[in-house]
Amino acid sequence: TTIQMKTIAIGDIHGRTIWKRIVEAEPDADRFVFIGDYFDSFTISGVEQLANFEEILRFKKESGKDVVLLIGNHDYHYFPEITNSNTSGFQPKMYHSFASVIGDNRKHLQMCYEADGYLFSHAGISVSWLKNVFKKDWNLKTLVDRVNELFETKPGLFKFTGLDPYGDDTYQTPIWIRPRSLKIANNNTNLYRKYIQVVGHTHRPNVEFSGRNYFIDTFDEGNEYLSINDGVAKIKSLENTN
Repeated sequence: TTIQMKTIAIGDIHGRTIWKRIVEAEPDADRFVFIGDYFDSFTISGVEQLANFEEILRFKKESGKDVVLLIGNHDYHYFPEITNSNTSGFQPKMYHSFASVIGDNRKHLQMCYEADGYLFSHAGISVSWLKNVFKKDWNLKTLVDRVNELFETKPGLFKFTGLDPYGDDTYQTPIWIRPRSLKIANNNTNLYRKYIQVVGHTHRPNVEFSGRNYFIDTFDEGNEYLSINDGVAKIKSLENTN
């Protein structure tokens, strides 16, 4: 018999403490995957955002759960080696504080993750982008390790790219690509067949499943998140966690 695993995927945080309520609602979860964007709230102070991120780090280090912290575009520009950003919400007054906590904890942050046939990243991994950065030198078996290593060695390759100002471009990077382009880039590819992708980045009133992708950035309007129990995904909300 195989051991059943329960994974909870949590959408873009932006300083909110809603993740604590989800953790409380899912005491039997084995793993929590945060989809990135811990910073750059328009309504929550920078000091509160910083404290919240430090609590998330503490949860990862001390909870005894498998806690995966992915990198979002609103975290990326605070990495010490990424020196400029025109991303909306960028908070220059908090730059040094955010960059310091990220620099101290970068070993706890990664670009993507896979489990039970699901591929997690902030915005989604496009075959067009993979071909652009790796040429022919990539395959699905080593995909996650290769993308995470690429971020460690060449983080600049994850900067905003393409011509569309919204990021709706099939060659856009895994922290920027939009749903329409993600679906176009991957339709009927081996990546599409192997993985269901779980991504945030683009606001939705509800968790949405479309084109083999779960889009889970809902916290602006709702309280939904994704539960994956032994490979079977279920959309949940804090009002109805049974």
